[in-house]
Amino acid sequence: MKYSMAPLLSLVLLASSTYARTVFSAVSVNGIDQGLGVGVRVPSSNNPIKDVTSPDIICNTNFIQPVSNAVVTVPAGSQVTAQFHKTSAGYVGPDPADPLDPTNKGPVLAYLAAIPSATQSSVTGLKWFKIFESGLSAAHQWGSDVLFINKGNATFTIPPCIKAGQYLLRAEAIALQSATSYPGAQFYMSCAQLSITGSGTATPATVSFPGAYKSTDPGISLQSSIYVIDSYTPPGPAVFTC
Repeated sequence: MKYSMAPLLSLVLLASSTYARTVFSAVSVNGIDQGLGVGVRVPSSNNPIKDVTSPDIICNTNFIQPVSNAVVTVPAGSQVTAQFHKTSAGYVGPDPADPLDPTNKGPVLAYLAAIPSATQSSVTGLKWFKIFESGLSAAHQWGSDVLFINKGNATFTIPPCIKAGQYLLRAEAIALQSATSYPGAQFYMSCAQLSITGSGTATPATVSFPGAYKSTDPGISLQSSIYVIDSYTPPGPAVFTC
């Protein structure tokens, strides 16, 4: 008797695409790669954070030890690239699911928070402002699609008007393929340690993590499947512009 492998294959494919599995693990400044884990608090696992009320939603958890003590110097107005790959090891060779499974969809976001010392372990109570978001385009291209096309590189501008000082950069990819109920959205983020230079004076409005995201936010708990919706608003505040 012959048995079809189609149902089993479908289950395998479904299981493999349940999690987007991506890690922000390196930064580039104006095209200059700083190196894997240099100045970045890299989680040891590519498991998602799913509880928006957890302190792990700030910078993730269970970082590779020792955590880098480097602080990356970034002139205000520079182009910074957050590099995502499937695992904490960064790019390890061709993989159809690197930097994330292309069947998984969602936005890519970036925030900054001023901090007394970029290398301090405590991140509780920081005030964040959004500097970048890539959601769903009119052509139905998700931020995750752009990330995949760009081989894991999300590039954005550090606002030229912000004050000089020590900051954390929080770069995040959100996977929404299971987000029709909560907890379903999957959050993948890390924080990079920056020293921003310049003569800016702007003080953007800020939000807190946890707190910026609510389980009922339409960008987190969707009314319909990501494959049929025509519009999407990413969670969190508006992007700050000078």
